[in-house]
Amino acid sequence: MKGRRLQPLHLAGWLFADMLLVLALVAMGDQGDPQAAERPGSSPSPSASAQHKKPQHTGPRAVVRTPVKVALDARAGDREAIVRGLRKATARYKGRQAAFVLTFGRHTDPGAGGRYAHEVNSLLEKARPDMFHGATTRDFWKGGASSGHADIEIYFYTY
Repeated sequence: MKGRRLQPLHLAGWLFADMLLVLALVAMGDQGDPQAAERPGSSPSPSASAQHKKPQHTGPRAVVRTPVKVALDARAGDREAIVRGLRKATARYKGRQAAFVLTFGRHTDPGAGGRYAHEVNSLLEKARPDMFHGATTRDFWKGGASSGHADIEIYFYTY
C-alpha cells in the first residue's frame, strides 16, 4: 500500500491558520485592562500629593459585566410615582453612567408586563438624566401575580 504524501499546498493552509491565531493572540494581549484602575494593588502606591488627583483614563470605556439589580414598585400609569421610585432605587449609584438597562415588567399578561417595562424605561432619563442619558434600554415581560412591579438590571460603564 502506497502512503499518501502531503503536498506543500496543503501545509500552506495550516500555516496561514496558525499565523492568524498567533496574530489574534498578540493583538488581544496588547489591549490594556479598562478596569485596572479599579482593582486595589494593580499599580504602585502613589505619593501623598498624587493621592488627591483623579486618575486620567485613556482608551475606550468598558461596561461592567455584573449588572446592578434594583426593584421598582409603582402603579402603572402613575408617572410621578415611577419617577420617585426610580430616584430612590438608584440613589446610591449617583454619579455613574449607565450603558444599557434591561427592565422586566412583572404581570400575568405578557402584553401588560411589556408595556409597564416600556413605561419605566421611558421615565429613566427623567428620573436621573445624568445616569441614563444615552443609555440603551430593552423592555421584557416577567411572569408574576403582582402588577406594578419591575426588576431592573443596570449595566454601568467602568468610569
